[in-house]
Amino acid sequence: MKILPVNPADNASPERLAAFLEQCREVARRDRHGKLVSIAVAVDALDPLAVLESIYAPGELHFYAENPALDSAIAGAEALLVREAAGPERFGEIQAWADELFAHTLAVGAVDAPFGGPHVFASFAFQHAVEPGEPFPAARAFVPRWQVARAGEWTTAVANVWLEPDAEIAPLAERVWRAHRKFSGFEYAAPAGAEPRTESAPKIAPRGAESREAGDYRAAVAEALRRISAGEFQKIVLARAQDLQMAVPLHPLRVLNGLRQRFPACYAFSVGDGHGRSFIGASPERLVRVSRGALETEALAGSARRGTGASEDAALAHALLRSEKDLREHRLVLESIARRLAQLGMTVDLTVRPTLRRLANVQHLATAVSVPLPQGVRLLDALAVLHPTPAVGGTPRETAIAAIRGLEGFPRGLYAGALGWMNGRGGGEFFVGIRSALIEGCHARVYAGAGIVAGSTPEQEFAETELKFAALVDALVATGTSTN
Repeated sequence: MKILPVNPADNASPERLAAFLEQCREVARRDRHGKLVSIAVAVDALDPLAVLESIYAPGELHFYAENPALDSAIAGAEALLVREAAGPERFGEIQAWADELFAHTLAVGAVDAPFGGPHVFASFAFQHAVEPGEPFPAARAFVPRWQVARAGEWTTAVANVWLEPDAEIAPLAERVWRAHRKFSGFEYAAPAGAEPRTESAPKIAPRGAESREAGDYRAAVAEALRRISAGEFQKIVLARAQDLQMAVPLHPLRVLNGLRQRFPACYAFSVGDGHGRSFIGASPERLVRVSRGALETEALAGSARRGTGASEDAALAHALLRSEKDLREHRLVLESIARRLAQLGMTVDLTVRPTLRRLANVQHLATAVSVPLPQGVRLLDALAVLHPTPAVGGTPRETAIAAIRGLEGFPRGLYAGALGWMNGRGGGEFFVGIRSALIEGCHARVYAGAGIVAGSTPEQEFAETELKFAALVDALVATGTSTN
C-alpha cells in the first residue's frame, strides 16, 4: 500500500477531488494496472451501526462488527471489489487476492488513524465447501465503497474507488464527493423498511412466533457418545438449529442492536449476502487478531449457567473451575491451538490455568494466548491452521468435522465459521460466528452448540444449548412480534 502525502481537506471541492483522481489515474496508466484509491478522513463521532441502519440496503453486501473489549466498531457496505473461493486453499486464495489488491492501493488522509485506510471484510463458512442453495459461499471477501469505524473517541470514514487506466473521472469524483458530504454531516434516519418506534405502539404476544427444531439433538449426542466410546474421536461439537417464523419481517440490524445491549461483552456482528439475507449474532469467541507484530487468540470451552444470585453464581463458577469434564474439554482446545500454531513457528504456554468469561446467561472457561508473529506469517496463514478450533469442531479435527454434518442433520453455513477484517498493514481480526442466526424476511434460523466429550449426557448438553439459545431467541421475538 502506497500512502500519498495528500491532505483530503486540501481537495475539499468537486474540482480538486477530480484533479486528484486524475493524478491517480495517471499512476494506473503508468503501471498498466488498476488502482484502489482510498480516502480516509476523521469525522465527528458516529455510531457505525446507526450509520449502517440508516442506509441499509438488502440488495448490497454489508459487514458490521464491534469489539467491546477494545471499544471499537466497524461497518462497511456496497461492494466495490469481491472475491470468492472454495476448497482447502480458500484462505490462501483470499490472502493472495488481498495482498495483490493492497500492493496496488493509493491511500490518502487519516490512514494512520485507528481503522484508517482500506479494509477487506471476509467471511469463511465452517466447511471448505457449501451445499447448493446456501446463501453464503465457502469464502467471500470484499472491499466496500464506504466504511465507518470507531475506536474509542476516534471516528474515521473511508471512501474507496477502483480506478482503471481508462476510467472516467467525473462520475467517480461525484460519488466520492457525495460520500464525503454525507459523512461530514451525517443525519441519522430510521432503518430502511422500518417505522420509528413509539412507546404506545401495541405489541403482539411472543406466542406469535412459531418455532420448529431441525433434527433430534438428544439422539445426535447419544450417537456421538457411542462413537467417542468406540475411540473414533475424543470430542465433537454438535449444534442445534431452530427455525422461527415471525408475524412481521425482521430487520437484521434492529435485532442486532438488541443483541449488543443484551451481550455488551460479546462481538456483535452482521454479514449481509446482498440478497436480503443476513447472518447476525453476539459471539464471545475471538479466533485470531494480529496487531503490532503479535498474534492473539484464545481457548474458550467448558460452560455453566449463571446463577440467579451472587452466592449461586459463585458456586457455579467454583464448580466449573474444578470440573474434570470441563477442564478436559478446555485442555483439548488449548493443546490443539498450540499444535497448530507450532506449524507456523509459534510457541504457546500450556501451563496457564483458565479463567472465567462471564456473559449474561452463561459462563465459560477461557485462556488468552498471545505470541509474537514470525516474519512472513500473515493473518490468514494463522486463520487457516486455527479454523475450526476444537471449540466448534472437535478432536481429532478431521475425524470430528467429517462426522458433524451427518449427526446434526443440517448444513452449518457461516455458523461456527470465521468472520472478520484485515487492513493493508497486515493487521486484522476474526471471530467465530456462534450464538448466531440467519435472517430472511419473517424467517430466522437460530444456532447454538455444545462440546461433547466422555462424561457428557444428552440432557446436560441439551440444557446447555437451551441457555445459549435463550437471549438470541428473545431478541428475535421482541423484534419480530412487534407491529411497528
